[in-house]
Amino acid sequence: MDCAKVKFGDNVFIAPNCGFYTAAHPLVAQERNTLLEFAKPITIGNNVWIGAGVQVMPGVTIGDNTVIGGGSVVTKDIPSDVVAVGNPCKVLRKLSEQDKILNK
Repeated sequence: MDCAKVKFGDNVFIAPNCGFYTAAHPLVAQERNTLLEFAKPITIGNNVWIGAGVQVMPGVTIGDNTVIGGGSVVTKDIPSDVVAVGNPCKVLRKLSEQDKILNK
């Protein structure tokens, strides 16, 4: 059913039960009832970690080095180098040196 590309960068971790959906339909019922369907591509950057049960909607881009918390529904673009969570998914904070667990 999905007609647009889903592009994954290098070193992307995807937990179980995630969905990447490119298909979309008109919001106005009269248009939707004509069975019109369209698709928007999804782009996932490099070094992204997507937690369990995340749903990524049509047209979304997730930037490099970003972490998407489990159960999130990503409806809009998420920038690079952040932790984002929720429904709808929103940036919680920027990643920082304090997030490193190695060499402490």
